[in-house]
Amino acid sequence: MAGLVARFEDLTREELAQRAPRSLFVWPVGSIEQHGPHLPVGADTFHAIHVTANAATIAAEQIPIVMVPPLPFGSSPHHVPFGGTMSIGTEIYYRLLTDLVESLISCGVRRLFIVNGHGGNHEVIQLVARDVALRFDVAIAAGSWWAMAWDSLVEAGATQLGGLPGHGGAFETSLLLAMQPELVTVPLPDRTVTAASNPRVFGGPYRVERHGFWQQLDGYTDSPNLANAERGRHWLEVAAKAVAQHLLDFWQSTRE
Repeated sequence: MAGLVARFEDLTREELAQRAPRSLFVWPVGSIEQHGPHLPVGADTFHAIHVTANAATIAAEQIPIVMVPPLPFGSSPHHVPFGGTMSIGTEIYYRLLTDLVESLISCGVRRLFIVNGHGGNHEVIQLVARDVALRFDVAIAAGSWWAMAWDSLVEAGATQLGGLPGHGGAFETSLLLAMQPELVTVPLPDRTVTAASNPRVFGGPYRVERHGFWQQLDGYTDSPNLANAERGRHWLEVAAKAVAQHLLDFWQSTRE
């Protein structure tokens, strides 16, 4: 049925065997980690599922899609000192993802798209995709949803309030106000922000890490009190459409 996304966990082994070689399997991954004093620790998982599910629904109008159960835990050692964080070490997370992807392959899956919602997972999921595809005759894509939707989000004004994606800042707080406002603690923190985010910051020529950086920020970026639910809804819609197009492009590029 056009537009209907099947859920992996709802299917029998026989149904999965039938769908595996002729469907795109889509897998949202996130994290459980502190997001400042105002956002729920499941924020990254919540918006990963939200964007992925809506993107899959859009793409399912044209291609068969199966949604893999979301992985709510990620690599978040930089947030452990704040509490409220359940982190998997980078090496173990790589191995965990690899084992789960190989399990899907053993089910007959030949096309898999991993959609990430947590910055700490970004490079790891891409390494898994590369390494597994070297060993198996499969096609795997892996990316963070905001990176896939970057240009569309910039055009929609997502860099004007602060960091994109930031962490617990105005952008991410806007998403939660749109999705689950009852989980957002008010009043929202107020922090002086002198400039909007650099639209190229996520795709910069190199990465900088500084010891103690997150402690200096008290675990969240820019000024959450600039968040706006209406903007959050718009950005989620923009992101879902952009990710859906990437799902379709991946499908077309891997057709035999």
